[in-house]
Amino acid sequence: MRILVVEDDAGIASGLRSNLQQRGYAVDVSDGVASAWSALRAERFDAVLLDLGLVDGDGSELLRRLRLSPPATGAVSATLPDPATPVLIVTARDQVHQRIAGLDQGADDYLTKPFDVDELDARLRALLRRAAGRASPTIRLGDIELDPATRTVRQQGKPVEMSPREFSVLLVLLEARGRVLSRQQIEERLYSWDAAVESNAVEVHIHHLRRKLGSASIQTMRGVGYFMPQEKPA
Repeated sequence: MRILVVEDDAGIASGLRSNLQQRGYAVDVSDGVASAWSALRAERFDAVLLDLGLVDGDGSELLRRLRLSPPATGAVSATLPDPATPVLIVTARDQVHQRIAGLDQGADDYLTKPFDVDELDARLRALLRRAAGRASPTIRLGDIELDPATRTVRQQGKPVEMSPREFSVLLVLLEARGRVLSRQQIEERLYSWDAAVESNAVEVHIHHLRRKLGSASIQTMRGVGYFMPQEKPA
């Protein structure tokens, strides 16, 4: 899952990046309204962590612009941010009327500083779960069960060992089950701007997943990409 952190305090931003990366997220950082808006126009993010006091304005302006963007049709274009992107405000503004205003302006959640990173992670998982239209904290498909909180996978009730990157690829494909994702789309969900990506990284991870979960668990649409069927083949 790819997260955009909008935070102008370099120390806080660095700490958030490090902690979230340890929890399996791909993290990009912007320090202002303008740079964050450019990032949202250029990339698809699964969620935004938004500070309000930024170097070039108030984060609420970014939130307002995002929510007023035209609804995306099909793939999000390079110039059209997705107005439905989940936004979690993370700020020192802790007054009740400030929290109410942030939520009424379109934020999905509101967390005041200082905060516990475990709570932040739990709130992020809840945002991502709701955005995916899931009520259950676990994701199930056939005999495969994935738990984002514990980052564990089970098949037929038995644990399946996975590398962090294999887990992330499987999570992306399970969230999109029934839809074909190109290699580029998968890479965009897994890697931040400064990450080094080998040309065949996705193919290698999918090969390993098929070996562990069964060759039919992930299917290929030649020349297009990869997908997990809505109903896992027997």
